[in-house]
Amino acid sequence: MEETRAKLIRAARQAFATKGYAAASMDDITAEAGLTRGALYHNFGGKKGLLQAVVDQIDQEMVTRMLAAQARAASRWDGLLEEGVAYIEMALEPEVQRIMLLDGPAVLGDPSQWPNQNACLQRTAQTIQALIDEGTVKPLDAEAAARLINGAALNAALWIAAADEPRAVLAKAVEAFRQLATGLLKPKGDAG
Repeated sequence: MEETRAKLIRAARQAFATKGYAAASMDDITAEAGLTRGALYHNFGGKKGLLQAVVDQIDQEMVTRMLAAQARAASRWDGLLEEGVAYIEMALEPEVQRIMLLDGPAVLGDPSQWPNQNACLQRTAQTIQALIDEGTVKPLDAEAAARLINGAALNAALWIAAADEPRAVLAKAVEAFRQLATGLLKPKGDAG
């Protein structure tokens, strides 16, 4: 069963990335996987369920890359910024652009409401709380700050994905993201 699912996800991922969700036919996907439509329906309930599985797979890969960017940073604060910038930069990648930022939201709805976003939000809130506790970030509600930081990164990525000149937008988006985030920093010498 896992092998069947993996074949369908691999074929769908390729089709969705190159043709887009709407133009990718279930017959082409199942033929590419060497399986039947029945296998697709049995494992995913239909094309939308298959898209969700592809989104989940790509999302896991993106999280791995974001955590790697965070781990390379010199400090927890830098790690928070680098994780957000890594997410924004991935919006330049055709597969991420097409599946995660254009077709995914159009078919599956608001990305901030996707189930996998809860783990990301919780991790960001924990990082911000740790930054508050160590005195780097102003005392504020960590969940609220995490929602706004994650929302800024998501909207920057959506802007890049929809732009006529994504590379030009990337530079502006990253600069603005960094400037917005620095508003969370506790001013030097502020004891309270």
